[in-house]
Amino acid sequence: MGGTLELGTGLLLGFAFAFGLIVGSFLNVVVYRMPRGESVVWPGSRCPGCGHPIAARDNLPVLSYLLLRGRCRHCAAPISWRYPLFELAIGALFAAVAWRYGASLEALLWMGFAAALAAAAAIDFEHQIIPDEISLGGLAAGLILLPGLAWLAGDPYGPALAESALGAAVGALPLWGLGFAHARLSAATGRRFDHWPGEGETLPRPASLDYWTWFPGLGFGDVKLIAMIGAWLGPRGVVLTILAGSLVGLALGLAWLSVHRRLDMPFGFAPALAVGAIAVMLFPAAWPF
Repeated sequence: MGGTLELGTGLLLGFAFAFGLIVGSFLNVVVYRMPRGESVVWPGSRCPGCGHPIAARDNLPVLSYLLLRGRCRHCAAPISWRYPLFELAIGALFAAVAWRYGASLEALLWMGFAAALAAAAAIDFEHQIIPDEISLGGLAAGLILLPGLAWLAGDPYGPALAESALGAAVGALPLWGLGFAHARLSAATGRRFDHWPGEGETLPRPASLDYWTWFPGLGFGDVKLIAMIGAWLGPRGVVLTILAGSLVGLALGLAWLSVHRRLDMPFGFAPALAVGAIAVMLFPAAWPF
């Protein structure tokens, strides 16, 4: 692995895991605040129950949760187990990336990609939205950073940029076409959804941007997210992600149906896409083509 430092594998994975715990703690803030339109930087962390600021000693990833027995120090309100579980998941994910890429600049970039996928998946699971700050920001990062990394390694910048751009297009265009066709078919047959077109709203006309980007079922956020994935994984990787994500999505859909016993309960597609993209990133040679 180019640029790999001479570190013991166990030490490297331990550092990556600890780094992932710290990033996971920050991502918990992102997942909670970003869908609510709040700053992820200011103010500092507060208890959602009593609003008391959380001291640094009570904000250590996983450890503070265990020491406080899952409750706020001031009001004793329970703290969701999802916070430490998410931190542990990001720690394990970063360790897996370090195992795959070694101690290198490349590993740091892919950790950032994995963190963005995890945040998008968590937000979409809870709110059925994918913030543009993640999808479009990740798309721009893929188009800029990966060709830059290739250039630093001595490869031509232009072909690397073209591959990232092609990957974004290969990922986004089919999903956009599917969402657009479904929207037009739904409009033609008079089918309506709780969020589409919305109470008191009319369906958009071709002269409106919403006509081309406002879809029921498959949201336009999924299109932007798969464009981001394509920019990072390239044309082959994004096709594999869609295939793997479809299988994961089917499994999640069946599980969702078994829990809610309803066919009209929406759930986000980002978790399935994130699982597929991470699998392709970590095991690129394990796929049939």
